[in-house]
This record gives sequence, C-alpha cells and structure tokens, in this order.
Amino acid sequence: MKRIVLFCAGGMSTGILVNNMRKAATAAGKEYSIDAYGLSEVDAYGPEADVILVGPQVRYALNGLKEKFPGKPIESIDTRTYGMMKGDVVLQTAMKLMGEE
Repeated sequence: MKRIVLFCAGGMSTGILVNNMRKAATAAGKEYSIDAYGLSEVDAYGPEADVILVGPQVRYALNGLKEKFPGKPIESIDTRTYGMMKGDVVLQTAMKLMGEE
C-alpha cells in the first residue's frame, strides 16, 4: 500500500484535510495510507512515505526536505486548496506525483 504523508506545523489542522483525502480515495476505489504529522516528525515518517506533501505554513521547509529525501516526490499544498480543505484535489496531486493519475 502506498503511503501519502503530509507535514504541517503541528499535524492538527491537516487532520481534517487527511480525512477528506481518505474519503476521496475511498470514493475513487483507491487504497492509500494517508497520515499527517508535525514537521518535527519528518525523520520518523518521511523515509517510509511514497510521497510527501507539506502544508502552506511550512512551505519554507520544502527545499530542505527535497535535499533530505532525494528522488522522493515532495510538493507543497496550494494555499487556497489547503484552506478550503479540498481533499480530492490534494489526493489528485499526490497521485500525479506517484505516477498514478
């Protein structure tokens, strides 16, 4: 099972987005492990992720994450999409990054 990991400032606000992504995955018939964590937990959960998405509030860490995990798809979530908690759109982004459109 592919793992989609989201990192944000504390891992809490992103929990709503994760729930919306899980619902979208179920509706699309996809089975993914989708979880959110605080940026401080990147060393624990980043290595096992198939794709990493970061919340807008920690976008500053994007380049550092790309250096830490070379070859792993890593992208920032669009601010508007994040604010509107559009789990389906974020799921599509993750799928595209994993080559599973």
